[in-house]
Amino acid sequence: MASPEPQPQVSAQPHGLPPIVINNVSSASAAASAGYGRRRLRQSFWVHFWLFMLTAGVGNVFYAMYVGRRNRDRGF
Repeated sequence: MASPEPQPQVSAQPHGLPPIVINNVSSASAAASAGYGRRRLRQSFWVHFWLFMLTAGVGNVFYAMYVGRRNRDRGF
C-alpha cells in the first residue's frame, strides 16, 4: 500500500492577516471596579515618617483622616 499524500495544514486565520494580540495592561478586577484612571490613594510610609518626625505624630492623624476620607468619597 502506498502512503497517502500529506494534507496541507489549514490555519485558523486567512493568509495575509497579522495575528491578533491582546495586551492587557491592567488587571481585570481593577478595570472592572474602578475603571481606568481612578486609583485608590494609599498611605505613604515616607509621608508618615516625616510627619512623625516633624509634628510628633499629630500630622499623621490628619494625613490618615485625609486619605481615608478621600478614598471613602470616591467609593473605595
